Amino acid sequence: MSKKAFLFDFDGTLVDTMEGFADIAGRIINEFHPEVSFEKARANYLLTSGAPFFQQLEILFPGDKKNSEKVKLFEEEKQEGFFMQNFSDDVKYTINALRKRGDIAGVSSNNFQELIDKFIEREGLVFDVVLGFNNGFQKGKDHFEYVMKKFSISPDLLTFVGDSLKDAEKALANKIKFVGKCGTFKREDFLKIDGSLKTVENIRELLNL
Repeated sequence: MSKKAFLFDFDGTLVDTMEGFADIAGRIINEFHPEVSFEKARANYLLTSGAPFFQQLEILFPGDKKNSEKVKLFEEEKQEGFFMQNFSDDVKYTINALRKRGDIAGVSSNNFQELIDKFIEREGLVFDVVLGFNNGFQKGKDHFEYVMKKFSISPDLLTFVGDSLKDAEKALANKIKFVGKCGTFKREDFLKIDGSLKTVENIRELLNL
C-alpha cells in the first residue's frame, strides 16, 4: 500500500492554545477599536483563524495603518502562553502510532517556523516534516505541494487535520482530504462548509477513521 500522509495544524489542533490567543487578540482589537466589543473581537479572531494574525487583521480592518502595531503586540504577548503548553498524551500517542504503522506525520502551521521548531524540540516528539510560516511560505497550497513533492505522494493520500473553518476551506480548495478537530468549532460548523467532512473530538480517533 502507498504511504499516507497526515498534516496537522498546530494551534488548537495539536496544542490547546487557541482560547488564550483569542483572549489576547480580542483585547488588543478592542483597545484599538473601542467600538468593537471584546466579545465580538474575540469571535472575529476565531472566525478568521487559520491565517496568520496580520492577514486576519487585513480581513477585519483592511488598510488600517495600525495593523502592524497590533501584530507586534499580539506576537509578543502570545509567546508567554504558547510555551506554557505541552503536547497531550493523546497527541503523542497518535503521532507515534501513525509513524509506527508507516504513515507520514507532519505539522503545517501559520505560526512562525522558529516558534514551532523550538516547541517541538523541547517536547521531543518526532515528526517527519515541520512547516511553519516563513516569508510567504504558508499553510495551504504551499505546504501541501511541498509535502507531496518531498514524499512523492498524490493528493488523495494526503489528509489535513485542523481546528478552524479556514483550515477546512484550504484543504477543499486544494482537493486535499480534511478532518476537523472539534473544539474551536463544533462538528455542525464544519458540516456547514461540506456535509461530507469527517470530524473528531479526540485526536486519537484519527487512528480508527
